[in-house]
Amino acid sequence: MIYPRDAQISILRKLAATCCLLVMLTFTTAGYAQRSAAPIGITLQPATTSIHWTLNTTLHIVHGTFKLKSGSFRIDPITGDASGQIVIDASSGESADSARDKRMHSAVLESSKYPTITFRPTHVDGKVDLAAPGPVTVNGVLNLHGQDHPMQLTVNLHPQLTAVSVTAHFSVPFVAWGLKDPSTFIFRTDKEVILDIDATAVPSTQSRF
Repeated sequence: MIYPRDAQISILRKLAATCCLLVMLTFTTAGYAQRSAAPIGITLQPATTSIHWTLNTTLHIVHGTFKLKSGSFRIDPITGDASGQIVIDASSGESADSARDKRMHSAVLESSKYPTITFRPTHVDGKVDLAAPGPVTVNGVLNLHGQDHPMQLTVNLHPQLTAVSVTAHFSVPFVAWGLKDPSTFIFRTDKEVILDIDATAVPSTQSRF
């Protein structure tokens, strides 16, 4: 059907107005969705968090544990910015050998002087979705022996019904970071210690970041 010229112009104007309205609605909806995405608060419970460490030596592999004191942080799902702190009790470190543990605390960790090991997350790379299983990259600062060290961790998420299982595997170059090398002339140890963390994270939405 061929419309008169005036009718064609009228139809084109209506189409243009409709397109403009759709564009405005799209941007308005997107902006509202961004503003309404609440920051995510996460709490780690000491009772459901295990921290294992492994140190290779010339004689055998040493296994030990630390205990979590507290863990609470928040993530902005829009920007990925994070804040909060995870606190590990340095004095709780043990390897089932009292003599070795005494040397570890007095000569290496100096846990009486530096009683905690902390990690402060600063940013999470990529989309933050605690309902999706898989790895996320967490940037932050690890404080060990009183010194701050930038660190990037790969954290694996395993969603559950009301929580998220969190695992992380990483190494800490403690000798390069200024801690004493426990090696002797005969007994040699690696210069890095491996840590494995397995925790249950309880998420909640926060009204403010």
